[in-house]
Amino acid sequence: MLLGILLSFAVAGTSQAQLTPSPTYSPPSATQGTASSTSSPNAQWADVLGNALWFYDAQRSGHLDEGAYGNRVSWRNDSALDDGSDWDTDLTGGWYDAGDYIKATFPLGYTMYALTWGALTSGQGYDLANQTAYLDGTLRWGFDWLIKAHPSDDTLYVQVGDTTIDNNYWGGDDDIPTPRPAYPINDTFPGTDVLASTAAAFAIGSILYSGASLNVSSSFSSASLSNTTYSSVLLDHAERAYNAAKTTLPWTTFSESVPAASAAYSSSGYQDDLCVSALTLALATNQSQYYTDAYEYYQNFSLTGSQKVWNWDSRVPAAYVLFVEAALARPALATAAGLAVNLTGWQTEAEQYFDAIANENLQKGHLTKGGLLYYQDDSDSVSLQPAMAAAALLLKYAPLASTSDKTSSYQSFAQGQIDYLLGDNPMSVPYIVGMHPNSPQNPHSAMASGGDNINDIRDDPPTELHVLYGAVVGGPLSNDKFWDYRDDWVQSEVALDYNAVIPGIAAMMLVNGSSDPFYVTVQAGTYSTPSGQPCDEALPCSGGLSGGAIAGIVIGVIVGVLLVLVALWWWKRDTIARWWRKGYTGPRK
Repeated sequence: MLLGILLSFAVAGTSQAQLTPSPTYSPPSATQGTASSTSSPNAQWADVLGNALWFYDAQRSGHLDEGAYGNRVSWRNDSALDDGSDWDTDLTGGWYDAGDYIKATFPLGYTMYALTWGALTSGQGYDLANQTAYLDGTLRWGFDWLIKAHPSDDTLYVQVGDTTIDNNYWGGDDDIPTPRPAYPINDTFPGTDVLASTAAAFAIGSILYSGASLNVSSSFSSASLSNTTYSSVLLDHAERAYNAAKTTLPWTTFSESVPAASAAYSSSGYQDDLCVSALTLALATNQSQYYTDAYEYYQNFSLTGSQKVWNWDSRVPAAYVLFVEAALARPALATAAGLAVNLTGWQTEAEQYFDAIANENLQKGHLTKGGLLYYQDDSDSVSLQPAMAAAALLLKYAPLASTSDKTSSYQSFAQGQIDYLLGDNPMSVPYIVGMHPNSPQNPHSAMASGGDNINDIRDDPPTELHVLYGAVVGGPLSNDKFWDYRDDWVQSEVALDYNAVIPGIAAMMLVNGSSDPFYVTVQAGTYSTPSGQPCDEALPCSGGLSGGAIAGIVIGVIVGVLLVLVALWWWKRDTIARWWRKGYTGPRK
């Protein structure tokens, strides 16, 4: 405990230790997205990477002049400078979670994990794009805030800001409503899931900043961000947070302990978080006890055979890939734990998961007519995140697959999803803001919109004031249609976790020397707003039914009545005929 405090003081103001960008980067105009790259590395993929990281700068909270390159988003201001004051704790900094102004730790753990894992896999791509300094700035901004949010072993602030107050405000960052309460979990109100999730993020960050590489494939390369002091700080927080998650009983979710913090994000369980955190700590420390813990969680919680998505509330798919990486990079961990290395077994587990995706054999998932991987329930409120997370895992695992055919299959499927994201879809929309003239123009972002009329978010102002470069929106509905409406948060909202795998994907494309992103071939001006209404969770149609569903019901009722009348006529046809011939005068008395 004392060591952790001393290390935290030693790196106080760690964001000042960032690398200095050279040359500096600013997002180009969307019109540049129609021009083929003539350079090596590919300039378009470099822009996808650069813009995706720029988005995180646009989401920053606190004093924006901190860090090696300060504030590069001219329309953003210092904000929320009293966060944590209700607990006499400094919780300034960090990022606003989505299109609003709350800070949420549980999805942030996933975001930091995905960003860092991508940098461990395709780090060379950041160097090729001259984005390593911005990667460093992004990661430190997130990790520095998580360090603040974890002031003691079992205490972790899981949210800053009141969801109800926040949802009733629409406007810029210079008038964010207060109060902005902070919500902690601790030994009295535990949160096994969020402690374990945060521990996993700290642990993978410590691997990256240690300068180590997992060395699982010649296709992998770690970003050059070695800083052993910072790595030690992250590892210390990882071990203390994990130990608190493991030993604070009874195990429970943070949303059960702190209901006020569950309105935006409500956790479904802690089992997967414990497994991933223990396994990542095993890779970070080479200590077999962590591997033993991870294996026991995998067995005792029956995590095998899952088809769940990889997102902020579901980490099982990451565990499958991590077990394969551990078998390849740290086989001594299993041996020291008295377990078989079992590379083949872990490949079988991972490939059962990926084959179900690539072969379109999912129990609760399918491809839309336009080709987007769509999961029942998970994709209903954000369609692109599950598909892009799957693509990132497929690309990451493909070089580790047991056969070359599987490698090709996984890479091909992933590429199809990435192409869909970048314009190969029925709407001809590249779903990253600012990349192309057809990109979404109206992301659901209170900061970027320039409006303050919560009663007319869609049209006031008619044109979004600021371009939120690099932001991935929620995405189209299951029918592949996309309404670029600011008030439709299902389709147009942005969030930290939506973007989390995009930098890693772009970096991998740069490492592989891939050709231009698909959006370069998309003709500008070919997107048009669909007719009718979205009829989704954000903008439900009358009674929650779509126009087509209502019309179907009406037609069904009419047809049903006609069938009943025909049946009655057939049954009583002789009687009706007699009435017709004689003239009907009513029933006999």
